[in-house]
Amino acid sequence: MLFMFTPFEIKNATIPNRIVMPPMCMYSATEDGYVTNWHRVHYGARAVGGVGLIILEATAVEKRGRLSNRDLGIWDDSHIEGLAELVDLCKAHGSVVGIQIAHGGRKSWGDDLVAPSALAFPDQAVPHALSISEIQDVVESWRQAARRAEAAGFKLLQIHAAHGYLIHEFLSPLSNQRTDEYGGSLENRMRFLLEIVEAVQSEWPQKKPLSVRLSAVDYLEGGLTIEDTVAISRVLKAKGVDLMDISSGGLLPARIELAPGYQVPFAEAVKKGAEIPTIAVGLITTPELAQEILSNGRADFVALGRELLRNPYWVLQAKPDQETWPWQYERAIPGKQ
Repeated sequence: MLFMFTPFEIKNATIPNRIVMPPMCMYSATEDGYVTNWHRVHYGARAVGGVGLIILEATAVEKRGRLSNRDLGIWDDSHIEGLAELVDLCKAHGSVVGIQIAHGGRKSWGDDLVAPSALAFPDQAVPHALSISEIQDVVESWRQAARRAEAAGFKLLQIHAAHGYLIHEFLSPLSNQRTDEYGGSLENRMRFLLEIVEAVQSEWPQKKPLSVRLSAVDYLEGGLTIEDTVAISRVLKAKGVDLMDISSGGLLPARIELAPGYQVPFAEAVKKGAEIPTIAVGLITTPELAQEILSNGRADFVALGRELLRNPYWVLQAKPDQETWPWQYERAIPGKQ
């Protein structure tokens, strides 16, 4: 059997294969953040298609932290029911289901922008720099989101600390110019993230895996480096985080050379440097590339974003065992009558 189809055990979750559907915003919720039929079809199709781990799109811990006015929400108990439907739907077809909880910070939709410092993202309004008491209020919103994620039945929880959103804004010296205990040194800049991890762990069961997504580098002078990210990942592992999802960029516009697997070296560096399981991302489209990454120990999972948008049945088509197709689709398997 190809290595990418071997299971992976992490805490109480047995993920049936190493293929991940990463969080990808659908901008298709109601304006109050509720699940719609689009989500049921979208995620359900990837579960039928054999994806081992499905991580729901960035789901807002605060209404003002949405990336658009059609983002999924987890800021109110009334969101739990719809999210639980998605968990049950995908679980019934064999996928492990996680959720990414997020806050857009200065890149959020609307006028009520907050950030560590009053520095605007290009073409956005200047955000309000959070006071220490306001920071604690935001941390509490993450704790409540974790409680709701557990109530909805998710098997894995991911904290979104990448792509220029609020936590990343605290981590990077390019967006964090604070002079208090949340700014300056790397130790201080990661304080907000660590407080969120601690708050989330007070509600998220210890037996369930906890993941963090980081942008490994900012691609800009003076920004985060891979050495910073390895150091952050070591601390997160010591604090009880189980899985790192390693992306890059997003803090500010930057020149990025795109190529198949271009972000895989970052996941590899974190896996080896912090000795923690990782998810690799970045234009991974072929079974051959996925197999190379996994079989050579460069990462523990591969995330296929755009490729799974194009083809919900990528996993089934890549498998040598055609019997894994749903029986309802057997007539479509090549060579079958």
